[in-house]
Amino acid sequence: MSETILVQKHEGWTEITFNRPDRLNAFNDEMHGALQEALREAKDDSAVRAILITGAGRGFCAGQDLDARDPRKMTSPPDLHATISKFYNPLVRLIRSIEKPIVCAVNGVAAGAGVNIALGCDIVLASEKAKFIQSFANVGLVPDAGGSWILPRLIGEARAKYICMTATPVPAKQAVEWGMIWDAKPEDQLMEEARKLTAQMAKGPTFGLGMMKHALQSSAEHTLDEHLDLEAAYQGRCGRSKDYAEGVSAFLDKRPTEFGGVE
Repeated sequence: MSETILVQKHEGWTEITFNRPDRLNAFNDEMHGALQEALREAKDDSAVRAILITGAGRGFCAGQDLDARDPRKMTSPPDLHATISKFYNPLVRLIRSIEKPIVCAVNGVAAGAGVNIALGCDIVLASEKAKFIQSFANVGLVPDAGGSWILPRLIGEARAKYICMTATPVPAKQAVEWGMIWDAKPEDQLMEEARKLTAQMAKGPTFGLGMMKHALQSSAEHTLDEHLDLEAAYQGRCGRSKDYAEGVSAFLDKRPTEFGGVE
């Protein structure tokens, strides 16, 4: 696998690290391919029941590496529609479709698509020194990687428009207050807390958590009646799972659960 992505396997979970620290982990084509490969491997590996995504060095991800987009070195404008369709959209769809918890540890600045990839994960922790910058307005673009869809759902249209149209950095603590992310941790505690949370999620009822993830993500697309039917269908499947039997048995026996993570 490319050195632009580091993969470390733990018991029950995988840690994926963006590894272009000299470029603040900005995406190039190689890094896109390596990240999607790592995520697909984690998705397909039954031994992996949770995923942690973070960045190497002082930044999480600065979005797209603009060196390859310098108009002064190009004979025609870049085809950003092709870039989004080939790289960012499949990446976001993959993150949202993996039926396993994905924790994101934002260790430093997250800008452009880097912000929106983080927000596409299930639970986001950040260093108290981290900042989230929807930097698209600085280069005349619109938020991509799902940003214009997920951001107003997290923080409301008014706040989303302001931080996108002005490219105003949002400090981690403010992101927590707005409901953009789950929590902010002291810089020296972030990775310990993120790894602890991911390991905890890896011991959970993975099948049920996957159903829960899809139900929560799809709720805005349904009417109440439609979503009640979806809940009933998912609950029916979960109720027949080995994890449900284990959870109820453990509760009645007053002992810790030992979920297998399967249907």
